[in-house]
Amino acid sequence: MGKKKVIQQTQEEALKEKEALEANIAKTSARVVSGAKKLMRGNVYIGASYNNTIITVTDQQGNTLAWASAGSLGFSGPKKATPFAASRVVSAIAEKLKKTGLADLDVFVNGVGSGRDSAIRSFANQGFNILSIKDMTPIPHNGPRPPKVRRV
Repeated sequence: MGKKKVIQQTQEEALKEKEALEANIAKTSARVVSGAKKLMRGNVYIGASYNNTIITVTDQQGNTLAWASAGSLGFSGPKKATPFAASRVVSAIAEKLKKTGLADLDVFVNGVGSGRDSAIRSFANQGFNILSIKDMTPIPHNGPRPPKVRRV
């Protein structure tokens, strides 16, 4: 077995990556919600898996107002499931929701990814009032039938 090659990221590459992420955020926030209505209360659905973080904001009837994911902002690979990516997704959604006047949120969290908590904290830091948080992660009550007993 040979030595593993450690690749160092130069400052120029880091700056290019940061500029690309900011450009993607600006591009996604440029899409304005058509027929924007003044709303006071909405629902936020956070899907935090091991691979990505997807956030959808709806009104009380369930009509989607805005959504974004870490992958749609330009994060790739294992970076999509990080808390930093989740906070950037929330900031992109907050840009989209400025015109709707949304203030109060009910949060529904689904999944076990690392972006769960940071997404909720980011919504609070963006100035939204979080009225309730509900964890909707599916939990097996009994699971599948166990294998039969091994006879030797």
